Amino acid sequence: MFRIGNGFDSHRLEFGYKLILGGVQIEFEKGLMGHSDADVLTHAIIDALLGASALPDIGELFPAEDMAYKNISSLLLLQEVHKILQKENYKIVNLDCILICEKPKISIYKKNIIASLALALQIDEKQINLKAKTAEQMGSLGREEGIASLVVALIETF
Repeated sequence: MFRIGNGFDSHRLEFGYKLILGGVQIEFEKGLMGHSDADVLTHAIIDALLGASALPDIGELFPAEDMAYKNISSLLLLQEVHKILQKENYKIVNLDCILICEKPKISIYKKNIIASLALALQIDEKQINLKAKTAEQMGSLGREEGIASLVVALIETF
């Protein structure tokens, strides 16, 4: 049986924070503000996988009120979700990911981000597609106030 899930996340860009996307540190003057490392891409992947498997969302599994998750690498949370999926007899077929931001340009980091995510999930890099889009200078994303991510995950039972 195949199952599809959607994930979304967004965080505000602020000075004084690191910018982490898909577990890769991106050189940029601002970073994403959040309880963990605020990795919007990884958070959206987590929610897409949890949605596909009909499990609680990221906020229920890893609540921001729990100091155990303060500044944690989102890749560690992703690995935990992967373990949960395996226990539930699900395997990842593919992930289709979109990052929405005016800046920074993602293209030079794309291969490293895909490799980082594939390693964390123990899947082939060809199972992950990553696209970057701008908001065409519209709204808060277009004003470079934040970054958002949308992800579709396909999983199957084994």
